[in-house]
Amino acid sequence: MSFFFVNLCRLKLATTNKLNMSTCAQCITKRFNALKALTNCELERFSEHKTSLLIKKGEKLMTEGNAINGLYCIKDGKCKLTKLNTNGKEQIIKFIKGGDILGHRSILSEEPVGLNVIALEDMHVCFIPKGDILDTIKENAQFSLNLMKNISHQLNEANSSISQMAQKPVKDRLAETLLNLEETFGVDKDNCIDVVLTREEIANTIGTATESAIRLLSNLKKDGVIDLIGKKIKILNKNMLKNLSEGY
Repeated sequence: MSFFFVNLCRLKLATTNKLNMSTCAQCITKRFNALKALTNCELERFSEHKTSLLIKKGEKLMTEGNAINGLYCIKDGKCKLTKLNTNGKEQIIKFIKGGDILGHRSILSEEPVGLNVIALEDMHVCFIPKGDILDTIKENAQFSLNLMKNISHQLNEANSSISQMAQKPVKDRLAETLLNLEETFGVDKDNCIDVVLTREEIANTIGTATESAIRLLSNLKKDGVIDLIGKKIKILNKNMLKNLSEGY
């Protein structure tokens, strides 16, 4: 019976692939997240139940305090994870790109969403229902382990971010942020960091006023560490930027 079921799944998957070129089995995004541990049958189930979404620039994918009924897989695009402080000011916690998943912590903890997720550019996202995720967690130990590793990694990043905000001067935080942005998004054809952020968004990332962020960026440009091309930023001297991020 098990052999028959496996072969039936394979046959259905092959048929589905011919009809739908955006199946989870064919999507390369899964290589970069916990979904890489899924079997063909599990991928087929996700494909049948998923919803494909287009999130326009500036729109919210998730809202702080709301319940969530599934997992989001970012197919392409970029977004920011933010939280409002007690003064109602936005604090940017993290940046996300294509290949990442969101919502799994809230699914496992059965808690409301802890952060806002806002698109920095148009994003294509797949929504996978909570029931499918929980069923697969029970059936696939490696998938469960991958999710736990992902959550542990996010917790470690959060601890590092808290330490950075508490201990480092704002100039050091800016240097580290620029390095992290290039590591996360890479560079474009002009060797600029491949994400466009407003000066306010940069300020909200390093926890300072917009005017201070503008002044610090200008100083880094004068010192030949970076170049500013409109809203784009190009790192010219990565070693110096690393030294600044470490307080030298």
